[in-house]
Amino acid sequence: MSTNGGGDQIKAVVMAGGEGSRLRPITVNLPKPLVPIANRPIMWHIVQLLKQHGVSDIVTTLHYLADEIQTTFGDGSELGVNITHSLEDIPLGTAGSVKQAEVLLRDSTFIIISGDALTDCDLTDALRFHREKGSIATLVLSRVPNPREFGIVMTKPDGRIDRFLEKPDWGEVFSDTVNTGIYILEPEVFDLIESRTKADWSQDVFPQLLAKDAPMFGYVMDGYWCDVGTLEQYREAQDDFLNGKTKLDVPGEMIEPGVWIGENSIIDESAVLKKPVCIGSNVRIKRGAKIGPGAVIGDSCLIEERASIRRSVMWDRSYAGIDTEIVGAIVGSRVTIKRDSRLQDGSVIGDRTLIDVGSTIRSKVKIWPDKVIERGSTVTMSLVVGNRWRGALFRDLGVAGLSNIELTPDFATRLGLAFGSTLGEGKEVLVVRDSARSSRMLKRSLMGALLSTGCQVTDMHGQPMPVFRHALGQSSAVAGISVRKSPGNNRLSLIECLDERGAYLDRNKERKIEATFFREDFHRTDPDRLGMIEDADQPVEQYSRSLLKLLPKNVGERRPKIVVDYGYSSVSPIFPGILGKAGIDALALNAYNDARSAPRKPSEINDHLANLQQIVANVQCELGVLMLNEGENVIVVDDQGLVLSGNTLFAAMSQLMAEFGHVGKIAMSVTAPKRLEELLMRQGAEVVRCKSGIRDLMAASVSDSISLAGNDEGGFIFPAFHAGFDGLLSTVLLSKYLQLEERKLSEVVADLPDFHLAFQSVDCPWEAKGGVMRQLGELNPPNQKVELIEGIRFYDEQSWVLILPDGYEPSFHVYAESHSLLESQSLVREYSEKVREFQKSSP
Repeated sequence: MSTNGGGDQIKAVVMAGGEGSRLRPITVNLPKPLVPIANRPIMWHIVQLLKQHGVSDIVTTLHYLADEIQTTFGDGSELGVNITHSLEDIPLGTAGSVKQAEVLLRDSTFIIISGDALTDCDLTDALRFHREKGSIATLVLSRVPNPREFGIVMTKPDGRIDRFLEKPDWGEVFSDTVNTGIYILEPEVFDLIESRTKADWSQDVFPQLLAKDAPMFGYVMDGYWCDVGTLEQYREAQDDFLNGKTKLDVPGEMIEPGVWIGENSIIDESAVLKKPVCIGSNVRIKRGAKIGPGAVIGDSCLIEERASIRRSVMWDRSYAGIDTEIVGAIVGSRVTIKRDSRLQDGSVIGDRTLIDVGSTIRSKVKIWPDKVIERGSTVTMSLVVGNRWRGALFRDLGVAGLSNIELTPDFATRLGLAFGSTLGEGKEVLVVRDSARSSRMLKRSLMGALLSTGCQVTDMHGQPMPVFRHALGQSSAVAGISVRKSPGNNRLSLIECLDERGAYLDRNKERKIEATFFREDFHRTDPDRLGMIEDADQPVEQYSRSLLKLLPKNVGERRPKIVVDYGYSSVSPIFPGILGKAGIDALALNAYNDARSAPRKPSEINDHLANLQQIVANVQCELGVLMLNEGENVIVVDDQGLVLSGNTLFAAMSQLMAEFGHVGKIAMSVTAPKRLEELLMRQGAEVVRCKSGIRDLMAASVSDSISLAGNDEGGFIFPAFHAGFDGLLSTVLLSKYLQLEERKLSEVVADLPDFHLAFQSVDCPWEAKGGVMRQLGELNPPNQKVELIEGIRFYDEQSWVLILPDGYEPSFHVYAESHSLLESQSLVREYSEKVREFQKSSP
């Protein structure tokens, strides 16, 4: 027996074949050695340790998800080492796998080290000990508080190994020194292992050496060692790293003791970092967020406003929405956690999981990869089985998701392929977008996909939505796609799929697109039959000519004077010309196209309205208009500077048109006031009630000889023009009807009845909704009738109350109208409380 001299190059074997079953779900798609500690794989830290001690020739033994490790480390050149990978086609055990690589190790002393345990062991000193003792096998040992979880190794005073105890009971615990899985070996040990035979160092090889009384020693290390075998140990290793219990380097720049930040990360000055905390590269942390203590944020994560992350690990490319709270959790890669969600202590979230708005993941719950947690859910049990994708792509208005997080170019490409595949080759599709960067990005992906299916694309660039819908009805296109920021939330992108009339696709067509999307049953045409992109032919001019034909005649020579706040929308380049041709003088505000600045939140809209009120009053204009949602909706300020919105604005427009006999049927939702219906019927109009959704209102307006349809959000549909809301035509018509009647808008409003409408939303878990509706249906209020157009409506001659389950949120909406606002509010409170009571008794 001989030991290797000090002059030869020492090699190392990194054992990296472990499956890490106790670390699931974070190791379902990732081998255990690639699990990150402080934003770097465990094995990366081990390679750095070997390199630090002069070991640059490394052999890895691989089995589970071997290609992932090969892809990550390659030949090691990027890390300044030389790595050779040895793959096990069948599991050979800790010793058998090294025997397979014998040809690479026969010529020198070699070190074996686990690729999934974290350590800063002084390998140089351990090698010195090995040589001084003339050892054939040196086991690196560590003292631990609870040795029962490991293999105990007992040594004599000189360090010679005397006995092995594998995971003993407390009655057998005679020492606290355990086997770390780090060995320094001489090539002679290969003589004790048969080729292609399963063998283990601790159970097979070392007992043979012990029986032969071969020189086998135990080196007790002084440094840090942690077997990252469980989720608890994984969290412990992260904490130890951050708290300086290891000598290993933390990636990133230490801007102050206990705070590490990677390259190109942007942290808002109002965000709070409580040390210790480790922030990866290309991370964005926004206003008011609180990170730490004990938080590790992976590369390219996005942390929204007021999010709180404490004692948690978040892997790369994950997202934490506004007002989320993450405490003591492990969050995998590419996870999306939407606003107002809570992750409690010990929860573990697998890769690519979507946790929707307002959800709670209870303590110790584990979510396997690729799951969707519906909004408002409370998850109390681990979720292992289930589908990767949500049950439906389409929501109320289309496909919506967080910009460049959920709605990405690859997602848009798949959606475009699915849509184009259902249309067929040669069909024309009109495409439009707002000015947001994310909309441009998604639109280009959609167009490329449509061309791939053989569709012809007509590009309308950044035209307003009313112009787009009108063009659809006038062209030969069979469908249209709009890409824009979602109304009410500039973090969301919205992709709307429209039919040839400019209305939303019916549900059957949407389900067909969804089926194609999920099956990935995409049609790709022959390269010689690929589609072409052409620009739309004068869509603004066509829209303007059609609009002017709808205006009332003989209105006189006087030119109304109005103020238009364009809200940074795409309406601003085209509407001044239309107003001029219509004989209306206008003062323009915020008249340039910038989707990022467009008012969407209530606070932003109120700021614009306050400014508009002041200007209308100061310059004595007849009315002011705020354009919203790319020209679809309007809020109006009258000549007295009072804001008209909701049902009051709809009533004023309807009243003016009805007075001149320019309406036959008017469509409104079931939530509109009964007093409004009575007013219009007295003017000779016929009122048609429909469901409350925007697409339901549009569907009703194009199917039943409707002259006008509208809602309480400043949306007006003129079906003779096109199938969607049109704030441009609404503004012009309102001005011209006031001119025709020679009245001020404030006078028209003064003649309207008061609408005593009350409203409240009530949270309700998805699973309780059916039971609540059943129990509501069993009510029999005295002297009241029941209507079931949408939801459940109880009514009599004086009042009504409507209880409406939300189709996309875990909630109910309660509306009521009566002879007084106080009575309406009382009805809303009464039935809101019934909804809460019925939840408790629902199964």
